[in-house]
Amino acid sequence: MPTKTFTSGRIRKADYDTESQQLELHWDNKTVLAYRQVPQEVYRRLCSAPNPATYWEDRIAEEYPKGTPVKSSAIQDGEKKLSDLFGGGD
Repeated sequence: MPTKTFTSGRIRKADYDTESQQLELHWDNKTVLAYRQVPQEVYRRLCSAPNPATYWEDRIAEEYPKGTPVKSSAIQDGEKKLSDLFGGGD
């Protein structure tokens, strides 16, 4: 899975799954947005854009269906398992 890390701007990281064509964008406010059916060329252009957030807004946000982030689901499942094992700390 190709990953691009950005050092400035609102998007901090972009993960792209070439098999499922799912793009996951990790934002500076810790949210993750996923988009399905994104061609690899769109991912490539996002990674080389001078302002990736503007490219996302213009070319991705309204063009591709939203998906469920894979990595954040796995993290949440892991946190739930630890919580079940050690208690929720409530």
